Amino acid sequence: MSEDLARAPYRDPQLDPAKRSDDLLSRMTLREKLAQLGCVWSTQLAEDDDFSEAAAERLLADGTGHVTRIGAATGLRPAESAHFMNRIQRFCVERTRLGIPALVHEESTGGFCARDATQFPQAIGLASTWDPDVVERAAEVIREQMLAVGARQTLAPVLDIARDPRWGRVEETYGEDPYLASRMGVAYVRGIQGADLARGVAATGKHFLGYGLSEGGHNHKPAHIGPRELREVFARPFLAVIQEADLASMMNAYNEIDGLPCGGSKAILDDLLRGELGFDGVVVADYFTTLLLITAHRIAADQGEAAARALEAGLDMELPALQCYGEPLRERVESGDVDVALVDRALRRALCLKFALGLFEEPYVDEDAAPTVYQTPAQRQLAREAARASMVLLKNEGELLPLSADLSCVAVIGPAADDERLLLGDYHYPAHLEIIYRREGADPGILPASDSTAFAPGPYYVPMVTPLAGIREAVGAATRVLHARGCDVQDPDDADLEAAAAAARDADVAIVCVGGRSGLVPWCTSGEFRDAADLSLTGAQQALVDAVLATGTPTVVVLVNGRVLAIPEIAERVPAVLEAWLPGEEGGHAVADVLFGVHNPAGRLPVSLPRSVGQVPIYHYRHWEGAMGPFSADYSDLSAEPLFPFGHGLSYTRFAYGQLDVETPAGDGPVCITVEVGNAGGPAGDEVVQLYVQDLVASVARPISQLVGFARVPLAPGETRRVRFEVPQAQLAFYSAEMRFVVEPGAFEVRVGASSADIRAKARFELGGSVRELSARDVPPTRVTVQ
Repeated sequence: MSEDLARAPYRDPQLDPAKRSDDLLSRMTLREKLAQLGCVWSTQLAEDDDFSEAAAERLLADGTGHVTRIGAATGLRPAESAHFMNRIQRFCVERTRLGIPALVHEESTGGFCARDATQFPQAIGLASTWDPDVVERAAEVIREQMLAVGARQTLAPVLDIARDPRWGRVEETYGEDPYLASRMGVAYVRGIQGADLARGVAATGKHFLGYGLSEGGHNHKPAHIGPRELREVFARPFLAVIQEADLASMMNAYNEIDGLPCGGSKAILDDLLRGELGFDGVVVADYFTTLLLITAHRIAADQGEAAARALEAGLDMELPALQCYGEPLRERVESGDVDVALVDRALRRALCLKFALGLFEEPYVDEDAAPTVYQTPAQRQLAREAARASMVLLKNEGELLPLSADLSCVAVIGPAADDERLLLGDYHYPAHLEIIYRREGADPGILPASDSTAFAPGPYYVPMVTPLAGIREAVGAATRVLHARGCDVQDPDDADLEAAAAAARDADVAIVCVGGRSGLVPWCTSGEFRDAADLSLTGAQQALVDAVLATGTPTVVVLVNGRVLAIPEIAERVPAVLEAWLPGEEGGHAVADVLFGVHNPAGRLPVSLPRSVGQVPIYHYRHWEGAMGPFSADYSDLSAEPLFPFGHGLSYTRFAYGQLDVETPAGDGPVCITVEVGNAGGPAGDEVVQLYVQDLVASVARPISQLVGFARVPLAPGETRRVRFEVPQAQLAFYSAEMRFVVEPGAFEVRVGASSADIRAKARFELGGSVRELSARDVPPTRVTVQ
């Protein structure tokens, strides 16, 4: 770097990022600008088990905006990963003309997707905690581990509202409800980014917008959503993280809405996201979005046109590699077909983020220190706490649970009983890396992999605790633990069912662990690209449950799965059912803690569980009761109600609700709702107090059940506490027939309870005055205090 550049204003940390970006931008050639709008795969920079200078000279000569996934594409351990990142960064900083550092991005929906990193429950499990504090603390661990290896942007959280369980990516989301997803998303972003982005990791909200309600539950398919619902439901979590947590980055969705592909639509990425929601950060492309504008959506004939469409729409960065934004875009700019001002607009945003992250001042990390923040006892304890909090007890007939730790014999049965791989979701490490494994008989992979042995992605697991291991540790020394696999997750072969039945016959209780295999490759049952038309258990697993039940032994079913299953046969016939989702590295301990009463379950469903795939989509936030006069609201052959409703979850104790008081606001103040809740049973436990509201008469149709607040309340035996909700009137607002964001006067019903269907107290209040238009950008959360 020349002496003049070393003293340039963009090198001055005392200037704000906008001024530094403008100065740097003014010094850049077109090639240097375009390089900053793209990426280089990390694995393409490795050769002979080390960083390749030759590859860097070829791929990084003009610098690069991002480096795509070191952790989520290799088997490098923390020190090695930090070393590799430093080598890449040193080339960018010391060997390019302007010395612009690269930004390494990674994945982290349920933990940093990297070797040795803590694997927390997948996002659907974190949502089941109904505990933003746990989510924020987990995100803080992810931030610490990413910072240690120099990864400064994560492609998380997933804020899609998931209402179709056929969609394989439901497991990556926080469920079906916009308010719950908002609270979890804000907690996650705060934990990841920290109080100061210069010491944090840039979070990326995804996927904007409507991705979770695709046609037929099929990934990438169009979403049929009207403009009012799009804003009130699907955009709401994104608005929350923008306004409350200053989200740094956003990622487009693959789908289209009313003919507009999200990755190439100015109406979605500019008018709605920036204009209406107020987002001012960087929009990054979901992988290969620009190419899909040609091959899938067909709104562009070639890469140059795709680049022009995406750039004009507001897509700032092309991931995972520089393709359309490279030579094809350069040709369009130089010919005058694309205004260079569009390039500068995107680049200014990308550079501002790099300056805000402090990359120019501290581009390198301490390689020796990196391993010290991985797999610490405190992190594993938090993983166990989060997994325990995520467990949802769906059924407990005859109070079969909790089990005694001194039973004579316990049979632990099923394909998910002792398979560490099945505890992981599609974006956990190493499950996610199956897309790049080079194994005999396996899919050759769809993403670049290095030929370097040291970089090969394994599989490598952190120490994983399976349900069988957790149960063996939980029971007394005199208790025999029998184990039989019974069947595979997918294989319909039932040859091993008799061994499972024999184990059950010899036991006091049978614990049957069934579920699925989450991932992205063809042999997985849920995850990205793994959508399903049938929501039943796969393979011979239902036959396995039937064989165990036929023995007459008291039976508990543990569901270890990312798929939202329709399980009416199990729900009707099995005494106790525990939803464990994809609980991560401490999942087995968490399952055992709940089964044997070490932990009183308090997880609650973030989705409605259907009785049949024929009910899909089914969710609590519906607009119509369905009944008309004497005619039933049910199907002719099935109840219309869910098998288990949104918010459902049982406890080992009983909770009693007292008086519900509502303070009608004067003027534009909040609606204040207070309720007493007490532990009327035996053990200590947490009750998740849920607040729903219904606008009884409005100018447009409104949902019959709208979640506007919740609190996870710990209660000792006999203890009573008072929960106060201060609901801003903006939470009651909606888009009118004229698409104005308004709050209307009139009657509302408040419902407080243990689930959307288990309402314990109701009250009404009236909002006075006239129709008032509010700012659609300003929808503060409900304030909750527990005394």
